[in-house]
Amino acid sequence: MTDHEEDPTANKASDALLRETPAGPEHYNSRGKLKKAFYERRLDELQEELVKLQYWVHEHGLRVLVIFEGRGSAGKGGVIKRINERTSARIVRTEALPKPTEREQTQWYFQRYVPLLPSGGEIVLFDRSWYNRSNVEWVMKFCTEQQHQEFLRTCPEFERMLVRSGIILVKYWFSISYEEQERRFAARNDEPVKRWKLSDMDLEEHRLYTRYSMAKDTTFQHTDIKEAPWYVVPSDDKRRARLNCISHLLSQIPYEDVVPDPIEIPAREEIPYIRPPMREQTFVPLLY
Repeated sequence: MTDHEEDPTANKASDALLRETPAGPEHYNSRGKLKKAFYERRLDELQEELVKLQYWVHEHGLRVLVIFEGRGSAGKGGVIKRINERTSARIVRTEALPKPTEREQTQWYFQRYVPLLPSGGEIVLFDRSWYNRSNVEWVMKFCTEQQHQEFLRTCPEFERMLVRSGIILVKYWFSISYEEQERRFAARNDEPVKRWKLSDMDLEEHRLYTRYSMAKDTTFQHTDIKEAPWYVVPSDDKRRARLNCISHLLSQIPYEDVVPDPIEIPAREEIPYIRPPMREQTFVPLLY
C-alpha cells in the first residue's frame, strides 16, 4: 500500500465539491462552449481545493508526479498555469526540459529526468516528459527504431519502480482534433504577441498529424499500465479541459483540509531609527 492510500477517510474536504454535477445545459452557450462566468466560478472552487491539497501533500511528505502530454497547442500549458496560479512554487514545481545536450544523449535515456522527481512534500508537474521519445522523437526520426523499441520496453518497468517507491504518478494526454489544432495555430499566427508560440516544429507536427496519432496509439498500447494508467483529456474546449483535468487530479489524491487558521500579525517593533532622505534614492519614472 502506498502512502496516499493509507487513510480511507481522507478527501472529505473535496468529496461534496467533486460529486456535484459539473454543468447543466444552462451553463453552455449556443456553440456548446462553457460560459465564462460558470467557468471562472468553478475554477476558483477547484483552485481553492488545490491549495488544500498542497498543504496535505506538504504536511504528510507525499511525492506527487503529474505528467502532461499531447500535441502542440492541446492546452497542457494552460492547465499547468491554472494549477500554479494559487499554489506555492515551493511545493508545486513545474519542469519543462529542453532538448538533451550532447552529453545527455550519451546517458541512459531516463537519467536526466530522475533528478527532477519529487522529494517529500512536493508536487512536480512535467510539461512533456520522457514520452518525448515515443512521440516527437519517433515521429521526427530523432531516435532510431531500436531506441524507440527499447523505450517502449523499459518505460513501464521504470514507472512501476516509481510507483513502488511511493511516488503518486498521474499521466494526462490532452487530445485535440486536427481542425481545432489548425484553428489555434492560425490564431497564434495572427497575433504578433503569440507568434513566438508557433515554431517550425509545430508546423511539421501539424503536417504529420496522422503519424502523431500512430505514435500516441503505440505509446498507449505499451505504457497504459495498471500501476500508472493514461487519462485522456478531450481538449477542443479549453475551459472544459481545464476543469475536467483539475477535478480529476484532485480525485486521485486523498486529502483533508489542513489549511492553518488565520495567524496574528505582529506589530512593528519600535526601535530608534532615522531613515536616509528619500531624495537619495533613485525611483522609476512615475508614468502612471
